[in-house]
Amino acid sequence: MAQAWKCAGLRWSGAGPELLWDGGRRSPLSWGKRVAFEVAEGGVRVCSGARGHACPVRAAVPARSTGARCEECGRLDRAHSVAADGVADDPRPYRVYLAWFGPGLAKVGITAVGRGPARLLEQGAVSFSWLGTGPLMAARRTEELLRAALRVPDRVPYAEKRAVRAELPMTEADRALEIRELHARAAGLADWPESLAREPFLPVDHVEVFGLAGAPAAVGSVSELVAGGAVGGELVAAAGPDLHLATAAGVVVLDTRLMRGWELVPAGGADEVSVPVREFSRPAGHLQDELF
Repeated sequence: MAQAWKCAGLRWSGAGPELLWDGGRRSPLSWGKRVAFEVAEGGVRVCSGARGHACPVRAAVPARSTGARCEECGRLDRAHSVAADGVADDPRPYRVYLAWFGPGLAKVGITAVGRGPARLLEQGAVSFSWLGTGPLMAARRTEELLRAALRVPDRVPYAEKRAVRAELPMTEADRALEIRELHARAAGLADWPESLAREPFLPVDHVEVFGLAGAPAAVGSVSELVAGGAVGGELVAAAGPDLHLATAAGVVVLDTRLMRGWELVPAGGADEVSVPVREFSRPAGHLQDELF
């Protein structure tokens, strides 16, 4: 029987996306690489744990859960999360940013300065610009100010991000237009925390980084993995946790968060998907040795 692997998530680095596996192994991904795996027959998806620790009861979790955690582990993870307001005394400097995912989809958020643009890559931001830098609580207050004054959310569902990737403007300038306008409006607001140093509008575009330029539009996305099911295709693009795979039925988006908690084994054969796929009502997304 082939060795089974457990996915620990997708990480973005300067070299591009790479899949992480329990035990420390990494699989760098590049355009044209074949991604193929099967879910072990008779397998059950179990909680992936929290904060680097395994779930003590190996609780079963729903196949469609992107968090891949049981209730207890989810609570523990949120309790130590800046994003979930679980940390209020982090001494590191933070940046406030505006991110854009496609027409009509922008958000405001914060990230530690030391992480650079990693947070934006992980979220699948097509374009972004920094707004300011300062202590955590000043960054938080600025985020709340912009949410209220500009009516910009701090979260955008991934389903909505996927739905607009086929509609991205052709030029970088056009892709930066919405956050340019938001940045200008933000600069005109009063009540910014004094400890937050403002930053000029300098848009960063990720279309080339994500491989979306010229990539074929996706026809659907994997809604869940199932025991005995398989996924196989050629990687044509990636954004955030999503892999865009060219299969016999067209490009299908795989949210790699759905892989966590399953035992996965290498797969050969055709580039086909034998797990549930949710078809898009319109085009969404244009855009192996051991296991890969």
